[in-house]
Amino acid sequence: MPSEETDWKQALFGYVSTINEAALHTDARKLRDIPDREHRDRLAQRLLLTAQREAKWAIRPIRSEMRARIERFNAVRGEVVADISIHLVRSMEQRKQPWREERVEREKIRFVRAGKSWRLDTVKPLAVEMPAQPFSADEDEVQDPWDGQRKTPQPSAPYMNPQALYGFKSKVYAGSSGGDLENGYGGSYGNGFENGLGRTLRGIPYLRESAVTYAERWWNEPNPNYENFEVNCTNYVSQCLFAGGAPMNYTGRRPSGWWYKGYSNKEEMWSFSWAVANSLQHYLSNPRAFGLRAEPVRSPDRLQLGDVICYDWEGSGRVGHNTIVTAFTPDGMPLVNANTVSSRHRYWDYKDSYAWTEKTRYFFYHIADEF
Repeated sequence: MPSEETDWKQALFGYVSTINEAALHTDARKLRDIPDREHRDRLAQRLLLTAQREAKWAIRPIRSEMRARIERFNAVRGEVVADISIHLVRSMEQRKQPWREERVEREKIRFVRAGKSWRLDTVKPLAVEMPAQPFSADEDEVQDPWDGQRKTPQPSAPYMNPQALYGFKSKVYAGSSGGDLENGYGGSYGNGFENGLGRTLRGIPYLRESAVTYAERWWNEPNPNYENFEVNCTNYVSQCLFAGGAPMNYTGRRPSGWWYKGYSNKEEMWSFSWAVANSLQHYLSNPRAFGLRAEPVRSPDRLQLGDVICYDWEGSGRVGHNTIVTAFTPDGMPLVNANTVSSRHRYWDYKDSYAWTEKTRYFFYHIADEF
């Protein structure tokens, strides 16, 4: 008799091998043995868009690895339903220079017994880069955060500078002279916080390398000093910005400021702009004299490390996802880190996301060099 405890795992191994082979060769034809037509179409569309991107930018996949982890499963009467996480590590090359992308996708898979063997029946993605439900009717009404005056930033939960714990050098392909991180203008930050233009920064400097270091450390596990949400992309980006030195503006009102204090007597104590994708985009687009602020730029190649990309999947004006720039391709296009679907050095356009549509609009924000 087949064993629910072991034999269905062979079907899982076959499924992972199939999608890995298709990813390596960017070839949707290799998916034909997946019986779930809806999921097969999802995967095929993603591969098609990826293949078009790679052909356009002369990107060549050179290696693909997938590791599956069974989070939980339930076996009942010839049926197994399992929650799976699949860790993808994909190596690419452009102009003979390699980089590596990682992401972790979670799926719920149903296996059914077929005679003496098991077969995959249906696959449902468990995490997609879609917006969470608004916290309240006030969520879209993000007010000017400074209310005409500079307020004292308030600290979050206990926080340690990640740079003191984790050594990290960001590799920048385009225009890099090697060594320490450049600030995007051809000069490194030194004593006095010179920004490479001969001007000494007078405010709090945005430490881009610190933001990237934090993004690298926590891309695939939650920092226990913060709440972790089911849709966690904006909470994660906000933490990265804070790690880079962006000062919180604590107003005590959820529709205003940019702040986080955790829970207090089971009450959520953070601003919408800290945790909600659409609200953070509103916050970054609102000019202000002090604190966290950003300048919109026209195209992704104008971004620097630690900058932010916002994604409006339906072109409706409502942002559903945010990422932070952590590296660049050899041609100078951004690679980003994100949460919800945990991603590291993912190509910025997100055409490999199930959330992407032909209507997708992007907002590119250059975070100020000083606050």
